[in-house]
Amino acid sequence: MIKNFVLDTNVLLYDPQAIFKFEENNIIIPITVIEEIDRFKKDMNETGRNARQLSRYIDEMRAAGSLSNGIALENGGTLRVEMYAEKFMKVLPPELREERGDNRILAVALSVKEQDEATPVIFVTKDTNLRIKSDALGLKAEDYESDKVDIEELYPGFTELEVSAEMVDRFHGQGWVDLAGYDLHPNQFVTLRDAANPSHTALGKYRADQKRIIPIAKNGKDGVWSIHPRNREQAFAFDALLDDSIKLVTLVGKAGTGKTLLAIAAGLHKTAEENVYNRLLVSRPVFPMGRDLGFLPGDIEEKLTPWMQPIFDNVELLLSGHEAEKRHSKGYKELMAMGIMDIEPLTYIRGRSIPLQFMIVDEAQNLTPHEIKTIITRAGEGTKIVLTGDPYQIDNPYVDASSNGLTYVVERFKGVPIAGHVTMTKGERSELAELAANLL
Repeated sequence: MIKNFVLDTNVLLYDPQAIFKFEENNIIIPITVIEEIDRFKKDMNETGRNARQLSRYIDEMRAAGSLSNGIALENGGTLRVEMYAEKFMKVLPPELREERGDNRILAVALSVKEQDEATPVIFVTKDTNLRIKSDALGLKAEDYESDKVDIEELYPGFTELEVSAEMVDRFHGQGWVDLAGYDLHPNQFVTLRDAANPSHTALGKYRADQKRIIPIAKNGKDGVWSIHPRNREQAFAFDALLDDSIKLVTLVGKAGTGKTLLAIAAGLHKTAEENVYNRLLVSRPVFPMGRDLGFLPGDIEEKLTPWMQPIFDNVELLLSGHEAEKRHSKGYKELMAMGIMDIEPLTYIRGRSIPLQFMIVDEAQNLTPHEIKTIITRAGEGTKIVLTGDPYQIDNPYVDASSNGLTYVVERFKGVPIAGHVTMTKGERSELAELAANLL
């Protein structure tokens, strides 16, 4: 059955291509939404770019007909802009008759329902409270679920298999085993566990090109910049980070699991010691992505310091471990002066090409799928990209645990031979930090 979808402003600011993703159904955009989009068009961030892109899409459609009457879309649906009239406010209860944008959009959606009772009306918004109001008014409301991932079913990056004791011994002896009958993804990590003796185990990784399980990398007695994995998940993460054939690594986990520390340690090792990459490039979203750095005083380094301090803290921790071994005595500023490491905002990444670099994007859960695509498509020849983040700690109002760019990439790349992923659950920062993450 054909449906009428009324779209809220935040849906179109999140994804300007949403107007093409409702198949053969009717899309209705209240005129208030167009007014709100207009207020964002001059912003020099992702929201502003999306606002301008949507305006271009709708402007191009005008050549095909009247927006007030409806324009046919290629997918079989129609799009029209619905005008607002003060009389529409009468369909709202007295508590919602205040002249506000949200109330106007709700009034238009309810009037559409009254005018065409035979066609189901669905109000699509990413605003939780607006969905609650809609439901209270008897209007069906939904979140915009394109590119959405079920966070509870997120691909973990590893699995555990019960096998025979002979297979575990063979794996340790010859360094690989074939596993027929198991559906594994490329670079998926595997724990082989003896069915008769659960403590008899082996850790490996599935190589799709060889169709076999191979051992994960060992880090030696010195570890990676004095960092040794403290649990199985960290061992898996180090293997993916140090494997040059894996060009995209995603590390998802709660606070204190070691995501950023392991990534920086691996990046310094590959850059400063093995010279595989020209430099280590570390960045975090200056939330929201693209905020004008002029709001903060000083040069670009001084502007970035408040945002990048967590990165500096991790680097200093790694360097202090090296100083104890008398292997290094440089601070992070010396590493930057030598060109080994660089800290950059994501603000000006569009249009760039980044070759032969170990690039870490921390707090990637605050990015939209489109922003993540922009970042990954900057990778030049020989570049490795590492995305880290916690989907449950999101500051961006336009994304949530299921719709952020980090979880989107995890699901989309799980079958790709040059990508690896590990979901990290065990906190190792401190006993206090682990208790806080679990109890609070």
